[in-house]
Amino acid sequence: MIADRALEALLSRGADMAYCSARTEETREFCAEAGEFTLYRTIFDRSLSLTAFKNGRKGGIGINSFDDAAIDRAAEDCLAAAASGIADEAWALAPEASVRSFLQGAPEPDMDRFFFRLRELLDTIKARYPLVVVEQLSAEHTTERELYKNTNGAAFETLSGLYALDISFSGHEGGESSSFFDFSIVFDNLDRPFVELGTLARDLADAERQIHAEPVDGKFTGTILLHPNCFGSLLYGIAANFTSDGAILEGSSVWRDKLGQKVADERLTVSVAPLDSRIVCGERYTCEGFISEDYDLIRDGRLESFMLSLYTANKTGLPRAKNSDGCFIVKPGDRPLEEIIRGIKRGLIVGRFSGGEPGAGGDFSGVAKNSYLVRNGEIVRAVSETMISGNLADLLNSVEAISSETACDGMSALPWIAFGGVTISGK
Repeated sequence: MIADRALEALLSRGADMAYCSARTEETREFCAEAGEFTLYRTIFDRSLSLTAFKNGRKGGIGINSFDDAAIDRAAEDCLAAAASGIADEAWALAPEASVRSFLQGAPEPDMDRFFFRLRELLDTIKARYPLVVVEQLSAEHTTERELYKNTNGAAFETLSGLYALDISFSGHEGGESSSFFDFSIVFDNLDRPFVELGTLARDLADAERQIHAEPVDGKFTGTILLHPNCFGSLLYGIAANFTSDGAILEGSSVWRDKLGQKVADERLTVSVAPLDSRIVCGERYTCEGFISEDYDLIRDGRLESFMLSLYTANKTGLPRAKNSDGCFIVKPGDRPLEEIIRGIKRGLIVGRFSGGEPGAGGDFSGVAKNSYLVRNGEIVRAVSETMISGNLADLLNSVEAISSETACDGMSALPWIAFGGVTISGK
């Protein structure tokens, strides 16, 4: 076995502990531009990653060859990288020696039906949404085989397969156009027409309704109602700035001393749940050799966990996160989306946020894209070039409503969510 061979190469050269992962992938891909298919290809890939620890120092390397000579060279380079590192006793592997096999998703694709569904999607868009232009479509099925082993005896074998669809489009009429939309989803069956997946039908309709957009007049403080995709981007910003290894080690997180305390509205529960049935081919083990488990990041507004690796947990004395994935599941609310919109006095429905990375303290500023102006519960018009700004930590304590509807893209399951007290600036 390739992973065994790599471990032997590292141990024979003096590694104290190590882990290796050998992976093969077969990807079948369709591409279309301007509504017409332009490419079908099959791509084969293989990779081998080696990580070694010696005298408290860590080194890692990746190669794409499985032959003995390449593995030996990689082992030497891996240990050379470790030798140049800084010694740190916090490096460790899972002490338990688990041996597991995992079968996930759809390893065997039905490419004829996949193509039928893609052709059906393009035909449906043309018929139902005549003002929408599909700039690019990329769709693929990937079958992956992976074997992980470490020197503590952990061994994990995985066979998985999933379909993925990414489509970029915009609305066009009379020389004007909407901002672009980018819809992505992963799935493991072909039972439903693709236009029914996630928020795609709603997004396509929005592309037509947002062709003729205008900036908001003036500046005011109001409500933003975030599309699930936009809310997902916000959650990744929160994770990076407040709960990640880097934020905790550097001491920049405003939540550093708030474990177990209230950091958000009590209606908000955010889980990191790769084992949830709505997540396609979610993580089953970590690189340190732990079996992955679901956990709550925020429960009823309280901070329940940081997203920490074993290294950072050892370094800080804080608990290790039960997985290293980033698949967020947010508990839905009890109000339908349309009712939430009717309750907004003045604000925006925001489909996409275009801006720089939030500052360490959570301050953000950028342009609201794919958005609508709402006044007294009515959608007034599509808006363009309108700025929104605020602070991520403050935002979570300014929840006005969470929708009962949830959008699933195979990587997350998120509701629409409304936040108050956001600065909205037009021309």
